[in-house]
Amino acid sequence: MKDRGFRTFVTVLAGLAVIYFGSAGRSPEEGRGISGGVVVLALLAALLVWHLTRPGDKTVK
Repeated sequence: MKDRGFRTFVTVLAGLAVIYFGSAGRSPEEGRGISGGVVVLALLAALLVWHLTRPGDKTVK
């Protein structure tokens, strides 16, 4: 991927998706909000997407 804006968008979207699904699965007794573990997982998912979408160093001839 050469478009850095698209790469950033996908990275942020991955982190937000983890936060959304991590907080949507909580029971009403636990209260609203997100836990620290979900935040850590969101950061790890965002970093993984950022790493996997980096431009390659090899040039195509």
